[in-house]
Amino acid sequence: MRNLLSQPLIAIVLSVALVFSACQSGQKKDNKDENKTATSQKINKEEIEQDVREFVYPLPTTFEVTEMLNRIGASYILTLSNQAENVDKYLTETKQALNLGVYGADLSYASTYNQKQQIVSYMEASRKLIDALNISGALPADIIDQIEQNEDNKDKLVEIITNTFYNTYEYLNVNQRGAVSMLVLSGSWVEALYITTNISEDTYQNKEMVKIVMEQKSSLNKLLQLMKNYESDAAVAAVIEQLTPLSEIYNMVEDNAISEKQMNMIIDEVAKVRKDFVE
Repeated sequence: MRNLLSQPLIAIVLSVALVFSACQSGQKKDNKDENKTATSQKINKEEIEQDVREFVYPLPTTFEVTEMLNRIGASYILTLSNQAENVDKYLTETKQALNLGVYGADLSYASTYNQKQQIVSYMEASRKLIDALNISGALPADIIDQIEQNEDNKDKLVEIITNTFYNTYEYLNVNQRGAVSMLVLSGSWVEALYITTNISEDTYQNKEMVKIVMEQKSSLNKLLQLMKNYESDAAVAAVIEQLTPLSEIYNMVEDNAISEKQMNMIIDEVAKVRKDFVE
């Protein structure tokens, strides 16, 4: 557990690995009428790697996040995160998956500040949801060690996630858990943006925070693109509908330029979506 607690990127990386496996699983299922054989569809590693790069980055590394928070003097705000004790009220698969993602982001936040009690609480909450969702077998046993050893090496992390895809593909394909992994990633993305936009009293006046918020335009569009593979699932379709207004706001933002009004619109909209996720 000690090593796991030291790595804020793990939750995000694991979610992404699940998503890309699920995405390919869904594509294979859609094409089954055209090609019946199990090996009919080739898995293009280069395309998967490009998708990973587009979604995972420009997310900053652990070192970059810590350095930025030190520079701006942002302290840990306990009330920003979803309370770990709320885990027992998530009884549906949709709520469990969304809040597994939410708690992953909360764990990352607590880990960055070395909040030991909160880290343990979020670990316990996450494990409850993983057990409830029955997805513990989707990932290789040594992936955490791999990530921890390369936590600030973006190229290596992309390689790890891409390779993890091959290990998780068969599991998700057989168990048809693609929609669940999309919900997990959605929860992580929303909670991470919610924390980012509320960690400073005046986000718009902080250039580094503004830059991070602006850069999530591409990751949100990528997330929605991936989710469309599973829009036939009612829960995924509902989350797409919730995220669409936020995407529309982001798409009004020009490259390297965002108004205070647009920033406030993003802050308000992500808070609205996040509230629905955690309640």
